[in-house]
Amino acid sequence: MRLLATYLIGLVFGIGIAISGMMNPAKVLNFFDVAGMWDPSLAFVMGGALIVTFIGYRIALSRPRPVFEPAFSLPTSRTIDARLVGGSAVFGIGWGIAGFCPGGALPAIGTGRGEVLVFVAAMIGGMFAARGLQGWLARRARQSAGAETA
Repeated sequence: MRLLATYLIGLVFGIGIAISGMMNPAKVLNFFDVAGMWDPSLAFVMGGALIVTFIGYRIALSRPRPVFEPAFSLPTSRTIDARLVGGSAVFGIGWGIAGFCPGGALPAIGTGRGEVLVFVAAMIGGMFAARGLQGWLARRARQSAGAETA
């Protein structure tokens, strides 16, 4: 049942991304082109998504627990740090350059277009690079802490 629910949620998300035009890089890039061929329609898509998310969270969090999990898994940190700001900046720059975000690119894989496949490959490579950099920085911090205590 859990797998079926996951599939249906992904299907609804993918259909919504396709209908809204979020998997069309030209439409997305026109949204960012405020000095040229600006297309404000994605602002309405994002606004609609925020409204649905707001209502969905209110309904879900009014329950004692999720349907398929023993407890809710919500972020606890409210810290705005370099990792959050840097990740947001990389996401925004990548979205502005490529016209794809992960949410729009994954359903677009089904189109078989080369630029989608290149974007998704680069995105996966970036995830591995970020994870590797994070591990390297953590090891370096531990080494520095060990050198200070010695």
